[in-house]
Amino acid sequence: MDKLIAQFPKQIADAIEIAKNADLSYHKEQDFENVVICGMGGSGIGGKMVSQWFLSSANVPISLVQSYSLPGFVNENTLVIGSSYSGNTEETLSVVKAAHEKGATIIGVSSGGELVKFCKETKSDFIKVPGGNPPRSMLAFSVIQLIKILSHNGIIDKSSLHEIDDCRHLLNTELITIKKEAKTLAEHVHKKLCVLYSSTELESVVIRARQQFNENSKQLCWHHVVPEMNHNELVGWGGGNSDMAVVFFTSQFLSDRNKLRFEISSDIISKKTSAIISIAGKGKSLIEESFYFIHIIDWASLYLAELNGVDPVEIKVIDHLKGELSKS
Repeated sequence: MDKLIAQFPKQIADAIEIAKNADLSYHKEQDFENVVICGMGGSGIGGKMVSQWFLSSANVPISLVQSYSLPGFVNENTLVIGSSYSGNTEETLSVVKAAHEKGATIIGVSSGGELVKFCKETKSDFIKVPGGNPPRSMLAFSVIQLIKILSHNGIIDKSSLHEIDDCRHLLNTELITIKKEAKTLAEHVHKKLCVLYSSTELESVVIRARQQFNENSKQLCWHHVVPEMNHNELVGWGGGNSDMAVVFFTSQFLSDRNKLRFEISSDIISKKTSAIISIAGKGKSLIEESFYFIHIIDWASLYLAELNGVDPVEIKVIDHLKGELSKS
């Protein structure tokens, strides 16, 4: 896992090269009314990122589906992207097949499996990514292919891939700071119940943190976002205590009102626990900042796994679940 995390900047470059060489059809005659991205876990988080990053600039709505159910609005004017690293994620396959029945345009992102087979059988486009690793360690490949597909079809700006390439340079330049922040984060949440907060625009970052601490570090935590948490969860801190460790991921691009909300929320929570830290973002854009946070999070999950004395690769309980599901 340490090697895979270290390769994240290189994976960005490799994923961009795959995206540039992807052989996708042109749908000039097709005016898509909406986009649905379906994916679970390490494959699904890329869809969450993309849907948030381009919320205000995409020319049609982008929805993320993480279940077996196809949204009722899907029709022949919908672009459905199935993202499954293994190609065998049953929830994703269920949605993709249902979308095909409704006449939607299907594009797959996968290393192989049933998804690639289905795309070939239905003459649907797909982008194949390198296989053989834990899906959560291949985030760059999934998210960059999603950006390629959306830009190729005119849903987001064609220059979006260039912005992703800038992320690689940021991560390489800031590596010493990233690892230092990661060690601080791991030590902060060790042996505590971890609570992660961000602004709405960066929710995908704290979801990634929760997932990485769950899978790599074998540790439970929860997340919420400002301003929504100010309308409910903040009251719940009446039952908070010093066993909880709070992390605020503070964006440079916070609005003035949300900056104030972060400050007041931190002050209120500090009455219940002194274990509060804030990690400041770096980068010229929300996308760069997200990748910066993600690299910190990924390293922190590895350091936390070491502190917890667990194997960051092992996911036997998920393998057991899939085995039991396969019996029926």
